[in-house]
Amino acid sequence: MPAHDTLLLRQIEALYCDHHHWLKGWLRSRLGCSYQAADFAQDTFLRILAGSAAGGAVETIREPRSYLATVANRVVIDHFRRKKLEEAYLDALSRRPAAVAISPEERVILLETLQELDAMLHGLGAKVRRAFLLAQFHGMAYGKIASELEVSVSSVKKYMAKATEHCLLYALEAGL
Repeated sequence: MPAHDTLLLRQIEALYCDHHHWLKGWLRSRLGCSYQAADFAQDTFLRILAGSAAGGAVETIREPRSYLATVANRVVIDHFRRKKLEEAYLDALSRRPAAVAISPEERVILLETLQELDAMLHGLGAKVRRAFLLAQFHGMAYGKIASELEVSVSSVKKYMAKATEHCLLYALEAGL
């Protein structure tokens, strides 16, 4: 194992040993469930480990508890956003006639695809995301999107350029 990787693992281990108990307590006070708090604390450290392996610098953390709280908060938000998306999807599926029901395997693939789309569009402004979805999924022309969003056509063009750039960068980072 390269020396840099060994140093990185030691830094993360120290961060974990010094602050894991505190982070679980912090999460428990916000969530009201010690089991969820333990899961989210682990997910927080996994996200830090993954980010560090991708080039993040653990040694530069000046306020570890503030940093951990920020990462943990993002983990919790992502979890509940995915859960809300999954519930909406399952609700839509439950309203489908039995004749067009899909297999469990297809459900998993569709749910994963929806979660990936949600992750890809996360971070875009509401109007940019809405313009992109109206164009891509409803096939609406820019003029119609502009009317729907009450903006100019040139604004819609800018929104689409921004959304396209965002999606391309996401795809590059995710290796898609």
